[in-house]
Amino acid sequence: MSPEAVPPADGGLPAEALAYLDYVRVQKRLAARTLTLYTLDLQRLCAHAREAQLPLLQLGSGHIRRFAAQMHAGGRSARGIALILSGWRGFYAWAARQGLIAHNPVQDVRAPKAPKPLPKALPVDDAVRLAEHEQPGADPWLEARDAAVVELLYGCGLRVGELVGLDVAASSAAQQQGRGWVDLDAGEAHVFGKGGKRRSVPLGGAAARALAHWLSQRALPFGGSAGRLDDCALFVGRRGARITAQTVWLRLRERSSVAGLTTPVHPHMLRHSFASHLLQSSGDLRAVQELLGHASITTTQVYTRLDFQHLAQVYDQAHPRARKKSGG
Repeated sequence: MSPEAVPPADGGLPAEALAYLDYVRVQKRLAARTLTLYTLDLQRLCAHAREAQLPLLQLGSGHIRRFAAQMHAGGRSARGIALILSGWRGFYAWAARQGLIAHNPVQDVRAPKAPKPLPKALPVDDAVRLAEHEQPGADPWLEARDAAVVELLYGCGLRVGELVGLDVAASSAAQQQGRGWVDLDAGEAHVFGKGGKRRSVPLGGAAARALAHWLSQRALPFGGSAGRLDDCALFVGRRGARITAQTVWLRLRERSSVAGLTTPVHPHMLRHSFASHLLQSSGDLRAVQELLGHASITTTQVYTRLDFQHLAQVYDQAHPRARKKSGG
Protein backbone atom coordinates (compact mmCIF):
# COMPACT_ATOMS: atom_id res chain seq x y z
CA MET A 1 0.00 0.00 0.00
CA SER A 2 1.40 3.40 -0.97
CA PRO A 3 1.96 5.97 1.80
CA GLU A 4 -0.75 8.29 0.48
CA ALA A 5 -3.27 5.41 0.51
CA VAL A 6 -2.87 4.80 4.24
CA PRO A 7 -5.91 6.16 6.10
CA PRO A 8 -5.07 8.92 8.56
CA ALA A 9 -5.35 8.40 12.28
CA ASP A 10 -8.92 8.66 13.50
CA GLY A 11 -8.16 12.14 14.90
CA GLY A 12 -10.39 11.61 17.92
CA LEU A 13 -13.44 10.59 15.91
CA PRO A 14 -16.48 9.63 18.00
CA ALA A 15 -17.68 6.04 18.16
CA GLU A 16 -20.47 6.53 15.61
CA ALA A 17 -18.03 7.91 13.04
CA LEU A 18 -15.63 5.00 13.61
CA ALA A 19 -18.51 2.55 13.28
CA TYR A 20 -19.51 4.14 9.96
CA LEU A 21 -15.96 3.93 8.65
CA ASP A 22 -15.82 0.28 9.67
CA TYR A 23 -19.13 -0.28 7.86
CA VAL A 24 -17.98 1.25 4.55
CA ARG A 25 -14.65 -0.57 4.81
CA VAL A 26 -16.18 -4.00 5.38
CA GLN A 27 -19.59 -3.84 3.71
CA LYS A 28 -18.76 -1.58 0.77
CA ARG A 29 -15.18 -2.79 0.46
CA LEU A 30 -13.93 0.69 -0.36
CA ALA A 31 -10.44 1.19 -1.69
CA ALA A 32 -7.90 2.46 0.82
CA ARG A 33 -7.69 5.83 -0.92
CA THR A 34 -11.48 6.28 -0.80
CA LEU A 35 -11.55 5.29 2.86
CA THR A 36 -8.89 7.93 3.50
CA LEU A 37 -11.10 10.58 1.90
CA TYR A 38 -14.13 9.46 3.96
CA THR A 39 -12.03 9.70 7.11
CA LEU A 40 -10.80 13.19 6.24
CA ASP A 41 -14.37 14.33 5.54
CA LEU A 42 -15.52 13.10 8.95
CA GLN A 43 -12.56 14.71 10.71
CA ARG A 44 -13.49 17.98 9.02
CA LEU A 45 -17.12 17.56 10.13
CA CYS A 46 -16.05 16.84 13.70
CA ALA A 47 -13.90 19.99 13.75
CA HIS A 48 -16.95 22.04 12.71
CA ALA A 49 -19.08 20.29 15.34
CA ARG A 50 -16.55 21.15 18.06
CA GLU A 51 -16.64 24.80 16.98
CA ALA A 52 -20.45 24.68 17.24
CA GLN A 53 -20.09 22.96 20.63
CA LEU A 54 -22.45 20.17 19.57
CA PRO A 55 -22.16 16.40 19.28
CA LEU A 56 -21.92 15.10 15.74
CA LEU A 57 -25.41 13.58 15.81
CA GLN A 58 -27.07 16.79 17.00
CA LEU A 59 -26.03 18.96 14.05
CA GLY A 60 -28.89 20.35 11.99
CA SER A 61 -29.26 21.52 8.39
CA GLY A 62 -28.51 25.10 9.45
CA HIS A 63 -25.16 24.06 10.86
CA ILE A 64 -24.27 22.14 7.69
CA ARG A 65 -25.17 25.12 5.51
CA ARG A 66 -23.00 27.36 7.67
CA PHE A 67 -20.10 24.94 7.40
CA ALA A 68 -20.49 24.87 3.61
CA ALA A 69 -20.55 28.67 3.53
CA GLN A 70 -17.40 28.82 5.63
CA MET A 71 -15.60 26.45 3.27
CA HIS A 72 -16.74 28.51 0.29
CA ALA A 73 -15.54 31.74 1.92
CA GLY A 74 -12.24 30.01 2.64
CA GLY A 75 -11.67 29.47 -1.06
CA ARG A 76 -12.69 25.84 -1.48
CA SER A 77 -14.17 25.12 -4.89
CA ALA A 78 -17.84 24.36 -5.41
CA ARG A 79 -16.91 20.89 -6.65
CA GLY A 80 -14.76 20.27 -3.57
CA ILE A 81 -17.60 21.33 -1.27
CA ALA A 82 -20.03 19.11 -3.16
CA LEU A 83 -17.76 16.10 -2.65
CA ILE A 84 -17.42 16.82 1.09
CA LEU A 85 -21.19 17.22 1.47
CA SER A 86 -21.66 13.93 -0.33
CA GLY A 87 -19.41 12.24 2.21
CA TRP A 88 -21.30 13.78 5.10
CA ARG A 89 -24.63 12.87 3.50
CA GLY A 90 -23.55 9.23 3.36
CA PHE A 91 -22.60 9.22 7.03
CA TYR A 92 -25.89 10.69 8.20
CA ALA A 93 -27.90 8.39 5.89
CA TRP A 94 -26.20 5.44 7.61
CA ALA A 95 -26.88 6.98 11.05
CA ALA A 96 -30.58 7.35 10.17
CA ARG A 97 -30.77 3.70 9.12
CA GLN A 98 -29.21 2.76 12.48
CA GLY A 99 -31.88 4.77 14.29
CA LEU A 100 -29.30 7.18 15.69
CA ILE A 101 -30.99 10.28 14.19
CA ALA A 102 -34.49 11.11 13.01
CA HIS A 103 -33.50 12.70 9.71
CA ASN A 104 -30.46 13.42 7.57
CA PRO A 105 -29.37 17.08 8.11
CA VAL A 106 -27.40 17.10 4.84
CA GLN A 107 -30.24 15.75 2.72
CA ASP A 108 -31.38 19.11 1.31
CA VAL A 109 -28.08 20.99 1.54
CA ARG A 110 -26.44 21.73 -1.79
CA ALA A 111 -23.01 23.09 -2.61
CA PRO A 112 -22.67 26.58 -4.10
CA LYS A 113 -23.18 26.65 -7.83
CA ALA A 114 -19.95 26.33 -9.72
CA PRO A 115 -19.36 29.18 -12.16
CA LYS A 116 -19.86 28.08 -15.73
CA PRO A 117 -16.52 28.02 -17.53
CA LEU A 118 -16.19 30.37 -20.47
CA PRO A 119 -16.38 28.66 -23.84
CA LYS A 120 -12.99 28.12 -25.41
CA ALA A 121 -12.53 30.00 -28.68
CA LEU A 122 -9.52 30.06 -30.95
CA PRO A 123 -7.66 33.28 -31.69
CA VAL A 124 -8.68 34.61 -35.11
CA ASP A 125 -5.29 33.81 -36.63
CA ASP A 126 -5.46 30.18 -35.47
CA ALA A 127 -8.99 29.74 -36.78
CA VAL A 128 -8.00 31.12 -40.17
CA ARG A 129 -4.86 28.97 -40.23
CA LEU A 130 -6.93 25.86 -39.56
CA ALA A 131 -9.45 26.76 -42.25
CA GLU A 132 -6.80 27.56 -44.87
CA HIS A 133 -4.48 24.68 -44.02
CA GLU A 134 -3.37 22.53 -46.94
CA GLN A 135 -1.31 19.41 -46.37
CA PRO A 136 1.02 18.50 -49.26
CA GLY A 137 0.71 14.89 -50.29
CA ALA A 138 -2.55 14.33 -48.42
CA ASP A 139 -5.49 12.51 -49.96
CA PRO A 140 -7.24 15.22 -52.04
CA TRP A 141 -10.67 13.66 -51.42
CA LEU A 142 -10.25 13.80 -47.63
CA GLU A 143 -8.72 17.26 -47.86
CA ALA A 144 -11.71 18.55 -49.82
CA ARG A 145 -14.15 17.06 -47.32
CA ASP A 146 -12.31 18.20 -44.20
CA ALA A 147 -11.84 21.72 -45.55
CA ALA A 148 -15.58 21.99 -46.19
CA VAL A 149 -16.29 20.64 -42.70
CA VAL A 150 -14.08 23.28 -41.08
CA GLU A 151 -15.58 26.07 -43.18
CA LEU A 152 -19.12 25.11 -42.16
CA LEU A 153 -18.28 24.74 -38.47
CA TYR A 154 -16.30 27.97 -38.26
CA GLY A 155 -17.98 29.97 -41.04
CA CYS A 156 -21.56 29.09 -40.09
CA GLY A 157 -21.33 28.23 -36.39
CA LEU A 158 -22.98 24.83 -36.79
CA ARG A 159 -23.16 22.22 -34.08
CA VAL A 160 -21.49 18.96 -35.03
CA GLY A 161 -24.84 17.15 -34.96
CA GLU A 162 -26.28 19.73 -37.34
CA LEU A 163 -23.27 19.36 -39.63
CA VAL A 164 -23.35 15.58 -39.97
CA GLY A 165 -27.13 15.73 -40.45
CA LEU A 166 -26.88 17.89 -43.58
CA ASP A 167 -28.11 16.56 -46.89
CA VAL A 168 -26.92 17.56 -50.34
CA ALA A 169 -30.32 19.00 -51.23
CA ALA A 170 -33.75 19.60 -49.75
CA SER A 171 -36.22 16.73 -49.73
CA SER A 172 -39.46 15.80 -48.02
CA ALA A 173 -37.65 12.93 -46.29
CA ALA A 174 -35.02 15.33 -44.92
CA GLN A 175 -37.65 17.62 -43.45
CA GLN A 176 -39.66 14.75 -41.98
CA GLN A 177 -36.58 13.20 -40.39
CA GLY A 178 -35.15 16.47 -39.08
CA ARG A 179 -32.18 16.71 -41.41
CA GLY A 180 -30.85 19.92 -42.87
CA TRP A 181 -29.53 20.67 -46.34
CA VAL A 182 -27.39 23.17 -48.23
CA ASP A 183 -28.49 25.45 -51.01
CA LEU A 184 -25.41 26.70 -52.84
CA ASP A 185 -27.43 28.75 -55.32
CA ALA A 186 -29.06 30.70 -52.50
CA GLY A 187 -25.88 30.67 -50.40
CA GLU A 188 -27.61 29.18 -47.38
CA ALA A 189 -27.45 26.19 -45.08
CA HIS A 190 -30.74 25.06 -43.55
CA VAL A 191 -30.25 23.16 -40.31
CA PHE A 192 -32.41 21.55 -37.67
CA GLY A 193 -31.08 22.43 -34.25
CA LYS A 194 -32.09 21.55 -30.72
CA GLY A 195 -35.78 20.89 -30.26
CA GLY A 196 -36.22 20.39 -33.99
CA LYS A 197 -36.04 24.14 -34.63
CA ARG A 198 -35.05 24.98 -38.18
CA ARG A 199 -32.88 27.97 -39.00
CA SER A 200 -31.14 29.27 -42.09
CA VAL A 201 -27.52 30.34 -41.95
CA PRO A 202 -25.76 32.28 -44.72
CA LEU A 203 -22.81 30.62 -46.40
CA GLY A 204 -19.79 32.86 -46.64
CA GLY A 205 -17.72 32.93 -49.81
CA ALA A 206 -15.04 30.63 -48.37
CA ALA A 207 -17.61 28.09 -47.19
CA ALA A 208 -19.45 28.17 -50.53
CA ARG A 209 -16.22 27.59 -52.47
CA ALA A 210 -15.13 24.77 -50.15
CA LEU A 211 -18.55 23.11 -50.47
CA ALA A 212 -18.60 23.43 -54.24
CA HIS A 213 -15.16 21.82 -54.43
CA TRP A 214 -16.20 19.01 -52.08
CA LEU A 215 -19.36 18.32 -54.08
CA SER A 216 -17.25 18.01 -57.22
CA GLN A 217 -15.13 15.35 -55.46
CA ARG A 218 -17.71 13.64 -53.28
CA ALA A 219 -18.76 10.77 -55.57
CA LEU A 220 -15.41 10.13 -57.27
CA PRO A 221 -14.19 7.17 -55.14
CA PHE A 222 -17.43 5.29 -55.73
CA GLY A 223 -17.42 5.33 -59.54
CA GLY A 224 -20.32 3.35 -60.86
CA SER A 225 -20.93 1.46 -57.63
CA ALA A 226 -24.54 2.46 -57.21
CA GLY A 227 -25.80 1.79 -53.74
CA ARG A 228 -22.48 2.28 -51.98
CA LEU A 229 -22.82 6.04 -51.74
CA ASP A 230 -25.48 7.61 -49.56
CA ASP A 231 -27.04 9.87 -52.18
CA CYS A 232 -28.57 12.17 -49.54
CA ALA A 233 -25.72 12.73 -47.08
CA LEU A 234 -23.57 15.81 -47.70
CA PHE A 235 -20.54 14.45 -45.87
CA VAL A 236 -19.67 10.78 -46.33
CA GLY A 237 -16.82 8.50 -45.39
CA ARG A 238 -14.78 6.04 -47.42
CA ARG A 239 -17.59 3.49 -47.38
CA GLY A 240 -20.11 5.98 -48.70
CA ALA A 241 -22.11 6.28 -45.48
CA ARG A 242 -22.88 9.52 -43.67
CA ILE A 243 -19.99 10.48 -41.39
CA THR A 244 -20.44 10.50 -37.63
CA ALA A 245 -19.74 13.18 -35.07
CA GLN A 246 -16.86 11.07 -33.76
CA THR A 247 -15.25 11.12 -37.19
CA VAL A 248 -15.43 14.91 -37.24
CA TRP A 249 -13.86 15.09 -33.77
CA LEU A 250 -10.97 12.84 -34.79
CA ARG A 251 -10.32 14.60 -38.10
CA LEU A 252 -10.34 18.03 -36.46
CA ARG A 253 -7.85 16.96 -33.80
CA GLU A 254 -5.54 15.58 -36.47
CA ARG A 255 -5.93 18.62 -38.73
CA SER A 256 -5.27 21.10 -35.91
CA SER A 257 -2.14 19.20 -34.93
CA VAL A 258 -0.78 19.08 -38.48
CA ALA A 259 -1.63 22.76 -38.94
CA GLY A 260 0.62 23.59 -35.98
CA LEU A 261 -2.05 24.72 -33.51
CA THR A 262 -1.03 24.24 -29.89
CA THR A 263 -4.63 23.53 -28.81
CA PRO A 264 -6.44 20.38 -29.99
CA VAL A 265 -9.55 21.64 -31.75
CA HIS A 266 -12.99 20.11 -31.34
CA PRO A 267 -16.17 21.00 -33.29
CA HIS A 268 -17.80 23.12 -30.59
CA MET A 269 -14.62 25.17 -30.27
CA LEU A 270 -15.14 26.30 -33.85
CA ARG A 271 -18.76 27.20 -33.06
CA HIS A 272 -17.52 29.25 -30.10
CA SER A 273 -14.91 30.88 -32.32
CA PHE A 274 -17.58 31.76 -34.89
CA ALA A 275 -19.72 33.45 -32.25
CA SER A 276 -16.87 35.22 -30.48
CA HIS A 277 -15.22 36.57 -33.62
CA LEU A 278 -18.53 37.70 -35.08
CA LEU A 279 -19.46 39.48 -31.87
CA GLN A 280 -16.05 41.16 -31.66
CA SER A 281 -16.51 42.54 -35.18
CA SER A 282 -20.21 43.47 -35.11
CA GLY A 283 -21.25 43.84 -31.49
CA ASP A 284 -24.70 42.60 -32.58
CA LEU A 285 -25.70 40.13 -29.88
CA ARG A 286 -29.18 39.55 -31.30
CA ALA A 287 -27.81 38.61 -34.73
CA VAL A 288 -25.36 36.17 -33.16
CA GLN A 289 -28.23 34.63 -31.19
CA GLU A 290 -30.19 34.06 -34.39
CA LEU A 291 -27.22 32.58 -36.24
CA LEU A 292 -26.42 30.19 -33.38
CA GLY A 293 -30.06 29.19 -32.95
CA HIS A 294 -30.18 30.00 -29.24
CA ALA A 295 -33.71 30.07 -27.85
CA SER A 296 -32.72 32.63 -25.20
CA ILE A 297 -30.36 35.55 -25.57
CA THR A 298 -29.00 34.83 -22.08
CA THR A 299 -27.30 31.76 -23.59
CA THR A 300 -25.62 33.98 -26.17
CA GLN A 301 -24.53 36.55 -23.58
CA VAL A 302 -21.72 34.25 -22.43
CA TYR A 303 -19.86 35.43 -25.53
CA THR A 304 -19.93 39.00 -24.26
CA ARG A 305 -17.96 37.76 -21.25
CA LEU A 306 -15.56 36.02 -23.60
CA ASP A 307 -15.28 39.19 -25.70
CA PHE A 308 -14.59 41.28 -22.58
CA GLN A 309 -11.96 38.77 -21.48
CA HIS A 310 -10.27 39.19 -24.86
CA LEU A 311 -10.43 42.98 -24.61
CA ALA A 312 -9.03 42.87 -21.08
CA GLN A 313 -6.09 40.77 -22.27
CA VAL A 314 -5.41 43.22 -25.10
CA TYR A 315 -5.55 46.10 -22.62
CA ASP A 316 -3.20 44.36 -20.17
CA GLN A 317 -0.70 43.64 -22.91
CA ALA A 318 -0.87 46.91 -24.84
CA HIS A 319 -1.99 49.85 -22.72
CA PRO A 320 0.86 51.78 -21.05
CA ARG A 321 -1.22 52.37 -17.93
CA ALA A 322 -2.19 48.71 -17.50
CA ARG A 323 1.19 47.50 -16.35
CA LYS A 324 2.53 48.37 -12.92
CA LYS A 325 5.96 49.87 -12.80
CA SER A 326 8.56 47.67 -11.19
CA GLY A 327 9.81 48.86 -7.86
CA GLY A 328 13.14 50.61 -7.55
